Amino acid sequence: MHYADIKKADIANGEGVRVSVFVSGCTHHCKNCFNSEAWDFNYGKEFTEEEVEKVMKELDHPYVSGLSLLGGEPLEHSNQKGLLPLLRKVKEKFPEKNVWCYTGYTFDKDIMEDMCHKWEETPEVLSYLDVVVDGKFEEEKKDLKLRFRGSSNQRIIDVKKSLKEKKAVLFEF
Repeated sequence: MHYADIKKADIANGEGVRVSVFVSGCTHHCKNCFNSEAWDFNYGKEFTEEEVEKVMKELDHPYVSGLSLLGGEPLEHSNQKGLLPLLRKVKEKFPEKNVWCYTGYTFDKDIMEDMCHKWEETPEVLSYLDVVVDGKFEEEKKDLKLRFRGSSNQRIIDVKKSLKEKKAVLFEF
């Protein structure tokens, strides 16, 4: 897996101060995507154990609320495989910190109905996520007043409640 960037004090992609990993590789190709250079799966640098340790070090501050995964597309199959070692370590060492994931896939249809049955990594990845912001960015539904999302079709989903209720449950602030 490759990554485009790691931000160590991000306040735009989830609640509180966050460490954000921008993975490379996306097949959605949303019109006017804010990070279109990261569509290429080989863009940026290889995400190695060194980067995992860098993320872990940056998370190890009391003012950091958690980790955000963005892209590119974190839930592309190859990126799920690449992110799993990081997610395992984060939840083991920092169980109190939350993990947000931004995806162009829809939670109920694409992830729950398809990916969870097709790829063995998906259920484990979901078990480490607290919030998923789902849905492709849609230029015609762009709204700068929305919190933590770019277009009105995107939803902020409480993953733990959704898994328990077996349906998408919106996150409450």
